[in-house]
Amino acid sequence: MKRSEVNALQREAVEFFEQQNFYLPTWAFWSEQEWEKNRTRAMEVIENKLGWDLTDFGLGKFYEIGLLLFTLRNGKVGDIAGKDYAEKIMIVREGQVTPWHFHWQKMEDIINRGGGNLVIELCNATSDERMADTPVTVQIDGITKTVEARGSISLKPGESITLPPYLYHNFYGEAGMGMVLVGEVSRVNDDEKDNRFLDPIGRFPLIEEDEPPLYLLCNGYPVE
Repeated sequence: MKRSEVNALQREAVEFFEQQNFYLPTWAFWSEQEWEKNRTRAMEVIENKLGWDLTDFGLGKFYEIGLLLFTLRNGKVGDIAGKDYAEKIMIVREGQVTPWHFHWQKMEDIINRGGGNLVIELCNATSDERMADTPVTVQIDGITKTVEARGSISLKPGESITLPPYLYHNFYGEAGMGMVLVGEVSRVNDDEKDNRFLDPIGRFPLIEEDEPPLYLLCNGYPVE
């Protein structure tokens, strides 16, 4: 992806967040110079990879397989004195897939905060971490629902689903309904060690620097 494309996606995201009455923290809009100046004070943000995040899962097809997200809070796995929870806000486009995966440790609630409908497909994992053929039972806002293996649930704005560990899921925006503002509330998030994708994929896109970054991504903060 080109940096100009990332910048355009960030501008679009800010506009969409504001349309949905969702607002980001002040540091979301810091320049590179402000990050350099405030690096010491912002170590929680930097070390826990809070902030802007964008992935094409290493496939180079962001609009088909990709996700834009912003991590608002997170802790460290095993740090009993720190935060033991995480929160993200995401934008999911129509037909834009986040591929099949589960988490070994993380339980999460995925919440449709506004916009279109979010379609989530579900499948239990086998003991060897493949996809099972058994029915899937989940909680939708505390109400039990069962679907067939690889079945889907469409979440309207205001609805949420609880995803326990070892439950395969993918999701995308329903066609014809517009972009979806998606929230995630979970246990501590560890993208390096707690994501089990069904098919091996990458994490961050390769970025061609054709213009300066608008807002730094969480893997691009200044280092000593």
